[in-house]
Amino acid sequence: MATESAGPSSSTTETKKDKKPIAIITIGMAGAGKSTFVQRLNSYLHSLEPPSPPYILNLDPAVTYVPYEPNIDIRDTVNYQEVMKQYNLGPNGGILTALNLFTTKFDQVLSLVEQRADSVDYVVLDTPGQIEIFTWSASGAIITDAIASSLPTVVAYVIDTPRTTAPATFMSNMLYACSILYKTKLPFILVFNKTDVQPHNFAVEWMTDFEEFQAALAAHGGTRDSEGEPTYMNSLMNSMSLVLDEFYKNLKAVGVSSVTGDGFKEFLEAVAGSREEYEKDYLPELEEARAQREKILQDAKDDSMTRVLKDLAIDREKNPAGALADRWEDDDEEDDADDEGELDIIDRSEERGPGEYIDVTRARRHDREDINWPRPG
Repeated sequence: MATESAGPSSSTTETKKDKKPIAIITIGMAGAGKSTFVQRLNSYLHSLEPPSPPYILNLDPAVTYVPYEPNIDIRDTVNYQEVMKQYNLGPNGGILTALNLFTTKFDQVLSLVEQRADSVDYVVLDTPGQIEIFTWSASGAIITDAIASSLPTVVAYVIDTPRTTAPATFMSNMLYACSILYKTKLPFILVFNKTDVQPHNFAVEWMTDFEEFQAALAAHGGTRDSEGEPTYMNSLMNSMSLVLDEFYKNLKAVGVSSVTGDGFKEFLEAVAGSREEYEKDYLPELEEARAQREKILQDAKDDSMTRVLKDLAIDREKNPAGALADRWEDDDEEDDADDEGELDIIDRSEERGPGEYIDVTRARRHDREDINWPRPG
């Protein structure tokens, strides 16, 4: 692979020490190419001069194989198949429950990430293929808030460009992107993937020029009923395009090809711009919200402690001898300390040599993918 010139990720040692790594949360519909996008981003960052390997987290417990080597893999902590059997769940319920169980250990993940903060520029999160499992679950919100509270964070919404050429599909994707933006309240980048198959110019035109989208909508089949009047869906999409006009103005959009590597320099430039946006607009709001949460939590703790002390005082007045029995053995304290130090999250960074990644253009079928599909009939 040809060596790329130093992009926005390359910086001096002093700058690296001063700046925290930026976290990229990769989200997208099933089949949009999230894992391939993460693989190519990993490959691109390795090819920079000097190389800037990212710290990668795989959060999909059901995936059999990923085209990159994650530093932290949810599959090392939670067995998706066993979760399905133990809790009698279907595929989506198993993924959701596995993510919930992993989230209970996410403080350990943050600790490992912080240990690498001085040596990496990017922390990349690859989320489950079922987009709703991460974006609309409590565990997804906890992970997003935890990362955003610790590191500058940007959401990369990956879109399957060839499948958005129809105005209705394009509008559906934009509405979903809008909902995720306002839910996460983080800097947001639209990543039009697979531009080697379908350039994303049409999408940029539809986002910047309302009349272009109107013309594409009018030219698309099925926009009028038998009497020549616009259908309900046509009218709805016309109205929604006007509503989303303000949403488009504050949005970054880049086109990339995870196969050829085109557009990743522009993507990293958009990420660099999102860092400034995060520090200027989002960080003060996050800090204010965190201060409010901590105050509410502290008030609740103070209230609970006041009640406990009051109850203890009443109990000691009624039963002075019983208070002497409220002790525990020193061995119990040691056992508790051992339990607190137990580490279940595995960091595989030391198991691999530098520059070990997969070029998807040269990838072959994985050894574990020995699948023989039965012939129909």
